[in-house]
Amino acid sequence: MRIRVLATPVVLGLALAACASDPNVTDRYSSDFDRLTEQCRARGGILSPTGGTTGRPQTEYVCEVRGQTGRAPSG
Repeated sequence: MRIRVLATPVVLGLALAACASDPNVTDRYSSDFDRLTEQCRARGGILSPTGGTTGRPQTEYVCEVRGQTGRAPSG
């Protein structure tokens, strides 16, 4: 019983390390980030970090559009 209790954190740590070093996860993040960057630049903006760490660039970055947006003023 004692060995099981001591081994559990080690096994969980190895499992998490294997997931974190998966190249498919890194490639997907990079491709999502690149796509998000292109969409933001097309709108005339720049990506800014939100400060969160979620593993998804859509929630970790926002597109800031500064200056004129090309819309007519209302009212």
